[in-house]
Parts: sequence; structure tokens; C-alpha cells
Amino acid sequence: MAHREVLFEFSRVGAYVKVVAVDAETGTEVSIVGPASAPEAALKQQAVNRLLFVLKRKAQGKGPRSGLDV
Repeated sequence: MAHREVLFEFSRVGAYVKVVAVDAETGTEVSIVGPASAPEAALKQQAVNRLLFVLKRKAQGKGPRSGLDV
């Protein structure tokens, strides 16, 4: 994400790792879960992709989809 600061938190739970990504400017937070064996860079990229998706939806004035609070 060019020109945006993103904060990451990794929490390993057994064979999986939960990655939380937070946009420092807006406070928007998303999380993804992936295998603990996956490279950190791949998990970060997946979390950033989801964060971009959520930020784009917010900019378009669209709320959460399917009743989920994303």
C-alpha cells in the first residue's frame, strides 16, 4: 500500500496464524487466517489485499457484506 502505514499483529494458534492488519490513518482493521508454515510476506500481502478491499468498499459508501462486520 503506497503512502499508507499498516500495522501487523501475528498470533499463532496451533497449525495456523492469525494476522491482523490495521490502517494507521483510518484505524480500519481486518484479519486473515493462514497456515503457520506460510511465509510471513505472503500472509502480510493477503492481509493488505483484504484491507485494501475493505477500504475501497468504505470509500464507495458500501457497508459490510452479508451481515458480517468486516
